[in-house]
Amino acid sequence: MFRPHRKALSQADMKFSDLVRLLEQNGFRIIKEKGSIRYYGKPELDRLVRIDYHGSKEVPTGTRHAILKVAGLKDKNEQS
Repeated sequence: MFRPHRKALSQADMKFSDLVRLLEQNGFRIIKEKGSIRYYGKPELDRLVRIDYHGSKEVPTGTRHAILKVAGLKDKNEQS
């Protein structure tokens, strides 16, 4: 039996490397790193943004939304 993929690829799909690039373009800098876990921050933000960095792997949608919410960034690929 043929089963289609649960979700089709769309513009909203993002790799971890793309997510980090987006943060850095918005003024975030790496504050500390331990293994694959990176913490990003910027002077205007009271808290750190944690990224479990996995390079070229796709970021799950919920994870991407949560990271962008904590960072105070709107996901430009999503319609609100």
